[in-house]
Amino acid sequence: MKHLPKTLLVANRAEIACRVFKTCRKMNIRTLAVYTPSDIGCSRHMLEADDAIEISNYLSINEIVDAAKRTNAQAVHPGYGFLSENPQFADRCNAEGLVFIGPSGDSMRAIGDKSRARQTADAVGVPITSGLGPFTNVAQVVQAVKQIGLPVMLKAAAGGGGKGMKLIQSFENIEDVAEAAQRETASAFGDDRLIVEQYLNPVRHIEVQLMADGEKAIALGERECSLQRRHQKLIEESPSMAVSNETREKLFDSARRIAESVGYKGAGTCEFLVTSDERFYFLEVNARLQVEHPVTELCTGLDLVQMQIETAFGKPLPAQNAVNRTGFAIEARLCAEDPWHGFLPSAGRILFKRFSNEVRVDEGVDSAVSPHYDSLIAKMIAYDSTSREAARLKLIRALEDSAVIGVATNQEYLIKLLQSVEFQKHETYTTTVDAFQTAPDPPSETALRAAALIMRGPTKPSNAVFEALGTWRLA
Repeated sequence: MKHLPKTLLVANRAEIACRVFKTCRKMNIRTLAVYTPSDIGCSRHMLEADDAIEISNYLSINEIVDAAKRTNAQAVHPGYGFLSENPQFADRCNAEGLVFIGPSGDSMRAIGDKSRARQTADAVGVPITSGLGPFTNVAQVVQAVKQIGLPVMLKAAAGGGGKGMKLIQSFENIEDVAEAAQRETASAFGDDRLIVEQYLNPVRHIEVQLMADGEKAIALGERECSLQRRHQKLIEESPSMAVSNETREKLFDSARRIAESVGYKGAGTCEFLVTSDERFYFLEVNARLQVEHPVTELCTGLDLVQMQIETAFGKPLPAQNAVNRTGFAIEARLCAEDPWHGFLPSAGRILFKRFSNEVRVDEGVDSAVSPHYDSLIAKMIAYDSTSREAARLKLIRALEDSAVIGVATNQEYLIKLLQSVEFQKHETYTTTVDAFQTAPDPPSETALRAAALIMRGPTKPSNAVFEALGTWRLA
């Protein structure tokens, strides 16, 4: 193995940047943050790094590479989103002598691009749904929809995270929908290409966490991510209660074959749609670390960021049979949005926040939520070594014992999802959230008095004020 880097730049912000910095500190690696003016007061990541450089935006390859070279960084970690799945960024880093903590540009082109990934999966015998593309012309998108037949899903050819995804069930206003999808993916990834795929329903969304060294790949476990809204995941868990051991091993084998066929190196996630009779179809590969990676970390005891860095610098992977998966982990994404009013984003100042110390919490928000970036405030992840039910109850208690005041959040909504019969019986599908009907609980008098005290008092409430809050969830 080559010597590990002395300095590593994280080309990202907020929670994921803070998460990478945490591992770097453990590994005695100096950290460098980049930030934009919009991050000031909103993201804590530049305060947690050893040094920080201002850039204009997170899609500027030139500025990020220049920042790394000016500060003598030896490696770049892309996080997730932004440039994390951009092959030109990986190529540029490597050309400039920077170790890119992720797959090569060629591997990204083969499986990070959704259209080519489908071809790769099909070539190694992994089932795929009907699909066409990529397209940059709206007329071509319309023709592809007609050829496949309704319903279909429009997807961004580059990147993930639900950006640019649109379900089409009618030919009405199809051009407007396609143009909106193109604008969204161009803004998120600098690439407006779309693919068109057959839409399956009902299905579960199950993904396999991979780590690869350029020759072989190992599966670290699967996660079920079926509870999602507008293709944004809300709750993720491992293991999935919906697949048998036989199907699980088939999913692992399919994911490994796809990764190994393109010489993949680093962390990646192979996503599948799984029907109620356990037939599965390749969905996509996320050629990066996933938001929900802590679920796998808790079930395996592995630090995936450390594995990413070490693998990039040549450390051999453990054998597949050396990966031990135990227990049950569930993650909830606490976001600044109003579930009772169409999930509208809720940017603004955070007057107070406190999270339960009974579960793992990954966060990176400072004193405000920016309107310019993702609305994620924190990820809360519960683990129990014996039962899913114990992990579920632990996560509910942790959410109940946490508070965020100043912006609307989905806190109460997450609790209700975790309490739902569907979740308890693990009968969740990608459309479950769409049909989920619930209403907020009325705030108590104690909570209203506490909120009033905070609003008219000092910017930092006293402990007495928070105690008055009790365990009521302000959202």
